[in-house]
Amino acid sequence: MMEHQGIERHHGVQIASASREGDGFALQFKDGGGAQACDQLLWALGRDPNVDGIGLEDVGVALDDVGFIAVDEWQDTSVAGIHAVGDVTAAPALTPVAIAASRRLMDRLFGDQPDEKLGYANIPSVVFSHPSMGTVGLTEEQARQQYGEDVRVYRSRFRPMRSALAGSEQRSLMKMVCAGPENRVVGLHLLGEAADEMLQGFAVAIRMGATKRDFDDTVAIHPTSSEEVVLLT
Repeated sequence: MMEHQGIERHHGVQIASASREGDGFALQFKDGGGAQACDQLLWALGRDPNVDGIGLEDVGVALDDVGFIAVDEWQDTSVAGIHAVGDVTAAPALTPVAIAASRRLMDRLFGDQPDEKLGYANIPSVVFSHPSMGTVGLTEEQARQQYGEDVRVYRSRFRPMRSALAGSEQRSLMKMVCAGPENRVVGLHLLGEAADEMLQGFAVAIRMGATKRDFDDTVAIHPTSSEEVVLLT
Protein backbone atom coordinates (compact mmCIF):
# COMPACT_ATOMS: atom_id res chain seq x y z
CA MET A 1 0.00 0.00 0.00
CA MET A 2 2.85 2.37 0.77
CA GLU A 3 4.44 1.61 -2.57
CA HIS A 4 1.09 2.31 -4.24
CA GLN A 5 1.20 5.76 -2.63
CA GLY A 6 4.67 6.33 -4.07
CA ILE A 7 6.66 5.59 -0.91
CA GLU A 8 10.01 3.90 -1.46
CA ARG A 9 10.84 1.28 1.16
CA HIS A 10 14.15 -0.25 2.21
CA HIS A 11 13.97 -3.17 4.65
CA GLY A 12 16.75 -4.64 6.74
CA VAL A 13 19.32 -1.96 5.99
CA GLN A 14 21.62 -0.13 8.37
CA ILE A 15 22.11 3.58 7.87
CA ALA A 16 25.74 4.68 7.67
CA SER A 17 25.09 8.42 7.36
CA ALA A 18 22.60 11.11 6.44
CA SER A 19 23.47 14.32 4.65
CA ARG A 20 21.81 17.42 3.22
CA GLU A 21 20.96 17.27 -0.46
CA GLY A 22 19.29 20.37 -1.82
CA ASP A 23 16.05 20.92 0.06
CA GLY A 24 16.03 17.36 1.41
CA PHE A 25 18.29 14.60 2.65
CA ALA A 26 20.28 11.69 1.29
CA LEU A 27 20.89 8.46 3.14
CA GLN A 28 23.86 6.16 2.76
CA PHE A 29 23.52 2.51 3.77
CA LYS A 30 26.28 0.33 5.15
CA ASP A 31 25.82 -2.15 2.30
CA GLY A 32 26.74 0.55 -0.21
CA GLY A 33 23.22 1.48 -1.25
CA GLY A 34 21.30 4.58 -0.38
CA ALA A 35 18.22 6.74 -0.79
CA GLN A 36 18.08 10.25 -2.19
CA ALA A 37 15.57 13.10 -2.23
CA CYS A 38 14.12 12.34 1.22
CA ASP A 39 11.88 15.18 2.38
CA GLN A 40 12.17 14.47 6.09
CA LEU A 41 14.01 12.19 8.49
CA LEU A 42 12.26 10.57 11.44
CA TRP A 43 14.25 8.62 14.00
CA ALA A 44 11.97 6.06 15.69
CA LEU A 45 14.18 4.61 18.38
CA GLY A 46 11.77 3.95 21.25
CA ARG A 47 11.98 5.46 24.71
CA ASP A 48 14.01 5.06 27.86
CA PRO A 49 12.26 5.40 31.24
CA ASN A 50 12.84 8.88 32.68
CA VAL A 51 13.69 7.75 36.21
CA ASP A 52 17.19 9.16 36.74
CA GLY A 53 17.74 11.70 39.46
CA ILE A 54 14.41 11.36 41.26
CA GLY A 55 15.79 9.53 44.30
CA LEU A 56 14.63 5.98 43.64
CA GLU A 57 17.95 4.56 44.75
CA ASP A 58 17.75 6.54 48.00
CA VAL A 59 14.57 4.77 49.09
CA GLY A 60 15.33 1.39 47.52
CA VAL A 61 12.76 1.28 44.69
CA ALA A 62 13.80 -1.60 42.43
CA LEU A 63 14.16 -1.34 38.67
CA ASP A 64 13.74 -4.15 36.16
CA ASP A 65 16.45 -5.40 33.81
CA VAL A 66 15.67 -2.69 31.25
CA GLY A 67 15.56 0.19 33.74
CA PHE A 68 11.83 0.61 34.24
CA ILE A 69 10.36 0.81 37.74
CA ALA A 70 9.36 -2.74 38.67
CA VAL A 71 5.71 -3.01 39.71
CA ASP A 72 3.30 -5.86 40.37
CA GLU A 73 -0.26 -6.18 39.07
CA TRP A 74 -1.40 -3.65 41.69
CA GLN A 75 1.09 -0.96 40.56
CA ASP A 76 3.02 -1.50 43.81
CA THR A 77 6.79 -1.06 43.75
CA SER A 78 9.30 -2.88 45.94
CA VAL A 79 8.79 -0.24 48.65
CA ALA A 80 5.52 -0.19 50.57
CA GLY A 81 3.49 2.92 49.94
CA ILE A 82 5.24 3.82 46.68
CA HIS A 83 3.39 3.12 43.44
CA ALA A 84 4.18 3.72 39.77
CA VAL A 85 2.08 3.97 36.61
CA GLY A 86 2.63 5.02 33.03
CA ASP A 87 5.80 5.20 30.99
CA VAL A 88 8.16 4.75 33.94
CA THR A 89 6.88 1.15 34.10
CA ALA A 90 7.05 -1.56 31.45
CA ALA A 91 3.32 -1.26 30.73
CA PRO A 92 2.21 -0.40 27.18
CA ALA A 93 3.34 3.17 26.55
CA LEU A 94 -0.11 4.53 25.79
CA THR A 95 -1.69 7.56 27.45
CA PRO A 96 -5.08 5.84 28.04
CA VAL A 97 -3.27 2.95 29.74
CA ALA A 98 -1.58 5.29 32.21
CA ILE A 99 -4.88 7.08 32.87
CA ALA A 100 -6.78 3.82 33.40
CA ALA A 101 -4.11 2.42 35.71
CA SER A 102 -4.04 5.66 37.72
CA ARG A 103 -7.81 5.76 38.14
CA ARG A 104 -7.95 2.20 39.38
CA LEU A 105 -5.04 2.81 41.73
CA MET A 106 -6.82 5.84 43.18
CA ASP A 107 -10.03 3.83 43.55
CA ARG A 108 -8.12 1.18 45.46
CA LEU A 109 -6.17 3.56 47.70
CA PHE A 110 -8.81 6.21 48.35
CA GLY A 111 -12.11 4.93 46.97
CA ASP A 112 -12.74 1.95 49.23
CA GLN A 113 -12.42 -0.46 46.29
CA PRO A 114 -9.65 -2.82 47.45
CA ASP A 115 -9.85 -5.14 44.42
CA GLU A 116 -9.47 -2.47 41.74
CA LYS A 117 -6.56 -2.89 39.33
CA LEU A 118 -6.02 -2.59 35.60
CA GLY A 119 -6.04 -5.75 33.54
CA TYR A 120 -3.46 -5.42 30.79
CA ALA A 121 -4.96 -8.07 28.53
CA ASN A 122 -6.93 -7.01 25.45
CA ILE A 123 -5.66 -3.44 25.31
CA PRO A 124 -6.31 -2.12 21.79
CA SER A 125 -3.46 -0.34 20.06
CA VAL A 126 -3.24 1.46 16.72
CA VAL A 127 -0.47 2.61 14.39
CA PHE A 128 -1.82 5.78 12.78
CA SER A 129 -0.26 5.16 9.41
CA HIS A 130 -2.04 5.57 6.08
CA PRO A 131 -3.86 3.26 6.07
CA SER A 132 -3.95 2.59 9.80
CA MET A 133 -3.21 -0.68 11.58
CA GLY A 134 -5.00 -1.81 14.72
CA THR A 135 -4.67 -4.80 17.02
CA VAL A 136 -6.25 -6.12 20.18
CA GLY A 137 -5.67 -9.37 22.03
CA LEU A 138 -3.37 -12.22 21.10
CA THR A 139 -1.47 -12.80 17.91
CA GLU A 140 -1.83 -16.20 16.27
CA GLU A 141 1.57 -17.24 17.63
CA GLN A 142 0.68 -16.14 21.17
CA ALA A 143 -2.67 -17.93 20.96
CA ARG A 144 -1.00 -21.20 19.91
CA GLN A 145 1.47 -20.90 22.76
CA GLN A 146 -1.42 -20.51 25.20
CA TYR A 147 -4.05 -22.82 23.70
CA GLY A 148 -1.99 -25.30 21.69
CA GLU A 149 -3.77 -26.67 18.62
CA ASP A 150 -7.19 -25.47 19.79
CA VAL A 151 -6.87 -22.29 17.72
CA ARG A 152 -8.75 -21.23 14.60
CA VAL A 153 -7.83 -18.29 12.36
CA TYR A 154 -10.11 -16.37 10.00
CA ARG A 155 -8.83 -13.94 7.37
CA SER A 156 -10.15 -11.46 4.83
CA ARG A 157 -8.40 -9.46 2.14
CA PHE A 158 -10.59 -7.08 0.19
CA ARG A 159 -10.77 -3.73 -1.55
CA PRO A 160 -13.07 -1.28 0.29
CA MET A 161 -15.91 0.08 -1.79
CA ARG A 162 -14.60 3.63 -1.77
CA SER A 163 -11.24 2.42 -3.06
CA ALA A 164 -12.93 0.32 -5.73
CA LEU A 165 -15.14 3.20 -6.94
CA ALA A 166 -12.15 5.54 -7.00
CA GLY A 167 -10.05 3.07 -8.95
CA SER A 168 -7.56 2.69 -6.11
CA GLU A 169 -5.76 -0.58 -5.48
CA GLN A 170 -5.64 0.03 -1.73
CA ARG A 171 -6.82 -3.06 0.10
CA SER A 172 -7.72 -3.96 3.66
CA LEU A 173 -6.60 -6.98 5.64
CA MET A 174 -8.34 -8.52 8.62
CA LYS A 175 -7.39 -11.44 10.83
CA MET A 176 -9.39 -12.93 13.68
CA VAL A 177 -7.88 -15.41 16.12
CA CYS A 178 -10.24 -17.70 18.05
CA ALA A 179 -9.49 -20.36 20.64
CA GLY A 180 -11.02 -22.87 23.03
CA PRO A 181 -14.11 -25.06 22.80
CA GLU A 182 -16.39 -22.02 22.53
CA ASN A 183 -14.31 -20.53 19.70
CA ARG A 184 -13.87 -17.36 21.75
CA VAL A 185 -12.33 -14.41 19.92
CA VAL A 186 -8.93 -13.83 21.54
CA GLY A 187 -7.35 -11.55 18.94
CA LEU A 188 -8.34 -9.19 16.14
CA HIS A 189 -5.90 -7.50 13.77
CA LEU A 190 -6.90 -4.93 11.15
CA LEU A 191 -5.09 -3.08 8.40
CA GLY A 192 -6.93 -0.62 6.23
CA GLU A 193 -9.03 2.50 6.04
CA ALA A 194 -10.84 3.27 9.34
CA ALA A 195 -9.16 0.37 11.17
CA ASP A 196 -8.48 2.76 14.05
CA GLU A 197 -12.13 3.75 14.43
CA MET A 198 -13.69 0.30 14.05
CA LEU A 199 -11.32 -1.42 16.48
CA GLN A 200 -12.65 0.36 19.57
CA GLY A 201 -16.10 -1.23 19.44
CA PHE A 202 -14.78 -4.68 18.62
CA ALA A 203 -12.32 -4.38 21.53
CA VAL A 204 -15.29 -4.05 23.89
CA ALA A 205 -16.82 -7.25 22.52
CA ILE A 206 -13.55 -9.16 22.78
CA ARG A 207 -12.98 -7.96 26.34
CA MET A 208 -16.48 -9.20 27.23
CA GLY A 209 -15.63 -12.67 25.92
CA ALA A 210 -17.48 -12.67 22.59
CA THR A 211 -17.30 -15.84 20.52
CA LYS A 212 -17.08 -16.29 16.77
CA ARG A 213 -20.76 -17.28 16.88
CA ASP A 214 -21.59 -13.92 18.49
CA PHE A 215 -19.85 -12.15 15.62
CA ASP A 216 -21.56 -14.37 13.05
CA ASP A 217 -24.98 -13.66 14.57
CA THR A 218 -24.48 -9.90 14.33
CA VAL A 219 -26.12 -8.30 11.30
CA ALA A 220 -23.59 -6.54 9.07
CA ILE A 221 -23.72 -2.83 8.25
CA HIS A 222 -23.48 -2.58 4.50
CA PRO A 223 -21.57 -1.07 2.82
CA THR A 224 -18.75 -0.69 5.36
CA SER A 225 -15.35 -2.22 5.93
CA SER A 226 -16.33 -3.23 9.45
CA GLU A 227 -18.95 -5.64 8.12
CA GLU A 228 -16.10 -7.88 7.03
CA VAL A 229 -15.35 -8.59 10.70
CA VAL A 230 -18.76 -10.20 11.22
CA LEU A 231 -18.60 -12.02 7.87
CA LEU A 232 -15.20 -13.72 8.28
CA THR A 233 -15.15 -17.37 7.24
